[in-house]
Amino acid sequence: MDAKSLAPEALARLAAYDWPGNVRELVNLCRRLSVLAPGSEVHLADLPPELAARPTEVATQADWATALGRWAERHALTGEPPLLDTAQPQFERVLIRAALKRTHGHRQEAARLLGWGRTPSPASSGTSA
Repeated sequence: MDAKSLAPEALARLAAYDWPGNVRELVNLCRRLSVLAPGSEVHLADLPPELAARPTEVATQADWATALGRWAERHALTGEPPLLDTAQPQFERVLIRAALKRTHGHRQEAARLLGWGRTPSPASSGTSA
C-alpha cells in the first residue's frame, strides 16, 4: 500500500481535534484513511463526519488554554529551546496587538489594559521610613 499525505486543511482539522480516544483513536483513523481515502492525499472530505464538522468559533475562542496545552506538549517532545523562550514572546505579541486594537493604537491605554502601568516607588508614595 502506498503512503498517503494529508492535505493542509485535513492536517489543520486533525491538529485541532481533541482526540478523546488518544493514540488508539488516532491509529484507528490512520488505518481507516489509508484504506478508504482515494488517491495519495487525504482531504477534509475523506475524514469521518465527527472530524470533518467545522468547530464552532465560540468553542474555538473559549478553548485557547487547551490549544496552548496541546502546543506545549508537542513542543516539549521536540527537545527545542525551553517552552517559555518560544511561547512568551509570541504570547506577549498577541496580547499587545489585541490591546492596541482595542485602544485604537493608544499605547498608554493599551499598557494600562495589559496591567503594565507605572508602579509608584516607596519613596514617592508619601510614606516615610
